[in-house]
Amino acid sequence: MAKSPVNGTLVWYYSICRRQVWLMSRQLTPDEDDSNVVYGRYLHNNAYVRDKHEVAIGSIKIDLIRGAGGSLMVGEIKKSSRAEESARLQLLYYLYVLEQDYGVKTKGLLLFPEERRKEEVVLDDEGREQVERAISDIEAIVSESKPLPPTRVRWCKVCAYAEFCWA
Repeated sequence: MAKSPVNGTLVWYYSICRRQVWLMSRQLTPDEDDSNVVYGRYLHNNAYVRDKHEVAIGSIKIDLIRGAGGSLMVGEIKKSSRAEESARLQLLYYLYVLEQDYGVKTKGLLLFPEERRKEEVVLDDEGREQVERAISDIEAIVSESKPLPPTRVRWCKVCAYAEFCWA
């Protein structure tokens, strides 16, 4: 069986903009000098410094791992809760992969350091269905020979991919 092209980044973009999924799958990266991208990178590197950061497990890269008293929790750091739906789906995807591929059942933690807010995420049956549907849709998007046409969504005004769509 061929390896799935799906990863956490594509799952994140899936809830934001399906066109971005296709662009990112082709290694057409967003503007690395975009202020949102730069700040997100800074925050990722400087928040929660006491925890283990950027842990690669197979095909996934988890932002943060916390362990205490024999329990494990994986975390996803985001600069804002404005895209909380995307962040939650990305974290559910990580929990799904850990469970399906490694037999590890654990909880997740969405972290919004700027807002001093965190939210626990648990993979339940509804979350599994959501992740499986996203994986299937992403595989279909990535298999297309051309990207979906640009569609204005609420994220366009702050999108680092704007010139790919609207230039």
